Amino acid sequence: MTSSAISSPRGKIVAREMTAAELDDAGLLRADENVAISRYAVFVPVDELGESRPITIHAGAVIGRFAVVHGGTTIGVQAVVEDHTVVGQPELGYAVGRIHPGVGGGVHVAAGAVVRAGAVIYADVQVGVNTVVGHHCLLRTAVRVGADTQLGHHLTIERAARIGRDVRCSPGSHITSDTLLADRVFLGAGVRTINDKTLTWRDPSRRSVLAAPRFDFGAKVGSGSVVLASVTIGAHALVGAGSLVTRDIPAGALAYGHPARVQGRA
Repeated sequence: MTSSAISSPRGKIVAREMTAAELDDAGLLRADENVAISRYAVFVPVDELGESRPITIHAGAVIGRFAVVHGGTTIGVQAVVEDHTVVGQPELGYAVGRIHPGVGGGVHVAAGAVVRAGAVIYADVQVGVNTVVGHHCLLRTAVRVGADTQLGHHLTIERAARIGRDVRCSPGSHITSDTLLADRVFLGAGVRTINDKTLTWRDPSRRSVLAAPRFDFGAKVGSGSVVLASVTIGAHALVGAGSLVTRDIPAGALAYGHPARVQGRA
C-alpha cells in the first residue's frame, strides 16, 4: 500500500480522500462551469501505486452525495453520477490468472450517461453516450459499454466484457469475463454466462483455458437462461426463457429447452 499522501503538480499534499475544493486546490480537478458536485462527494486521486491523476468533470454533469470518484476519471457533458456510487476503483489482488496491482485511471462516463445509485465501476471502463448503468451494477476492469445501452439493476459485468450499442440487459444477470454482446442484443432477467469448462482455480498443475460466449447482432435470450462457455448465439436468434444453451445457435433460429435445441425460425 502507498502512503496516505503525496505531492500534487502544484506541490500540494494530496490526501488519499479529498473534497472537490481540496482536489481543485491541489490542481487535480478539471471542472467546467455549471457542474453540480455534492459537498459530500469524495475524490481519491491517488491509486494503489501512488500515482495521482486528475479528475475531469464536464459542463452540466452531476456528482451525487457520497459518490466516490477515483483519479483518471472523466465525467462527460450532462452525465449523472448518483449517490453512493464508486467510479474508477483500481483493481487490486488476484483475478483471472494474474495479480492486479491497483492501477487507476482510464474511466470515461460519456455525455448524457447515468450511473445509478450504488453502482461500482472499476478502472479502465468506458460507458457510452446516453447509456444507463442501473442501481447496484458492478462493472469490472476494462469493460466497454456502447451508446444508448441500458444495464438493469444488480448486473455483474466481469473484466474485459464488450457490450455494444442499443443493448438491453435486464436485472440480475451475470456477464462473464471477455463476453461479447454485439449491438441490439437483448438479455432477459437473471441470464447467466459461463467462460470456464473445467472450473480450475489456482491449480499449479492445471491451467484454466477460458472461452467466453458471444452474442451476435440482435440476438435475444430469455430470462433465467444459462449460456455455456464458447457458445455463440447468432444474429437475430431467439433463445426461450429458462434454456440451457450448450451449443451454438444459428443466426435467426428459435431455440429453447434443456439443453436448448433449434425449434424453428425466430
